[in-house]
Amino acid sequence: MNKRILSVFVFCAFYYSTQAQEVKGGISDDMMQQIKQSYQNTPSDKAIRNAIGSNDIRKLALNQDNLKGMDTHFSIKVNSKGITDQKSSGRCWLFTGLNVMRAKAIAQHNLGSFEFSQTYPFFFDQLEKANLFLQGIIDTSDKPMNDKMVEWLFRNPLSDGGTFTGVADIVSKYGLVPKDIMPETNSSESTSRMANLVALKLREQGLQLRDLAAKGTKPAALEKTKTEMLSTIYRMLVLNLGVPPTEFTWTEYNAQGKPVSTETYTPLSFLKKYGDENLIGNYVMLMNDPSREFYKCYEIDYDRHRYDGKNWTYVNLPIEDIKEMAITSLKDSTMMYFSCDVGKFLNSDRGLLDVKNYDYESLMGTTFGMNKKQRIQSFASGSSHAMTLMAVDLDKNGNSTKWMVENSWGAGSGYQGHLIMTDDWFNEYMFRLVIETKYATKKVSEILKQKPIRLPAWDPMFAE
Repeated sequence: MNKRILSVFVFCAFYYSTQAQEVKGGISDDMMQQIKQSYQNTPSDKAIRNAIGSNDIRKLALNQDNLKGMDTHFSIKVNSKGITDQKSSGRCWLFTGLNVMRAKAIAQHNLGSFEFSQTYPFFFDQLEKANLFLQGIIDTSDKPMNDKMVEWLFRNPLSDGGTFTGVADIVSKYGLVPKDIMPETNSSESTSRMANLVALKLREQGLQLRDLAAKGTKPAALEKTKTEMLSTIYRMLVLNLGVPPTEFTWTEYNAQGKPVSTETYTPLSFLKKYGDENLIGNYVMLMNDPSREFYKCYEIDYDRHRYDGKNWTYVNLPIEDIKEMAITSLKDSTMMYFSCDVGKFLNSDRGLLDVKNYDYESLMGTTFGMNKKQRIQSFASGSSHAMTLMAVDLDKNGNSTKWMVENSWGAGSGYQGHLIMTDDWFNEYMFRLVIETKYATKKVSEILKQKPIRLPAWDPMFAE
């Protein structure tokens, strides 16, 4: 009897083993042999393998033919007003938006060294995002936990990232203060630990709100609980970032370092004098996304920094249309909010963004042939960093040949705190540009009258 059982077991094992080998789609023994035999292990392959084993791939792929002297002359340039440094934080969107306003303030008031506080609006950005999350949890409390929107909310309770929409949302409501009134802290310059703790608390509070809603708690009671929860978040932010001022006294100094006036301000009165009160209505967001139809207006659901703010709305355009408006703005000495996929082909030592910087194809012995549309569709590329577009170089026919941005990685980064990009790189990896409405073409103004096509919050092009 034991022999019979053993025979049945051996037969079943053999049967299932045979079945497993016959399943289509896996790597069979024959396929593996074919794959292994395709590799020739040539002397050049061995040399490359030895080199890669102890070196950075970028250094090995560095295109020596592209290391000629870098042309830093620009025919149209808005002079930088000083390089800022976001340190170890994702606040590039905030630094860029404030740098655009700072350039105007310095020019209009003949200021000396000057920065708006980045910590002040960041404080309220985090508080407003916390409320956006908690109210979103209340709004979706009748949906199951595995609902796509509920899942997205718990995955993204808040972050330190954002877009120009966040600058408009937060600054228009809370105003601005000078940097010396609310300076940087360790947690503002290195946000990860604070962010992790706040996000952890928000997720806990989100579950508590869902439990209360499931028990039939009235909306007014949920609102009261949410307010208490936000009080906890507020205290956590104060401990990390400081107390936001409601009134302050500040002395304005001119470019020669002489005091001009000493006045008492509120953040909103300071915004009125030195900033732009009409951030929401005075700017147009443009996008170059060839994976979607051009000359259409799009809106990103939940892509705002306040629950009562405005979802990010943009006009999708061919790259040449965007260049036209960018050049018009620069000719009028006006910098712009600009974002791109900065990590692609960046030579950080030179501060150069050029598709010819690295020859990965020769090193790897293959090609990388996707175009911009395909890279977006396959999650290979997307906007990752915001900077301030400040210069363009035009040839004798008026066509752009290269561009320059003011970055927020410190004065010692890149080319004197800036990055220079070739026109070819601009075409491939530039995504977003924010212009003043007065520089928008008539066609863009007409497109903005369309009802926006709404895209979901989890659209890969707009992930954090």
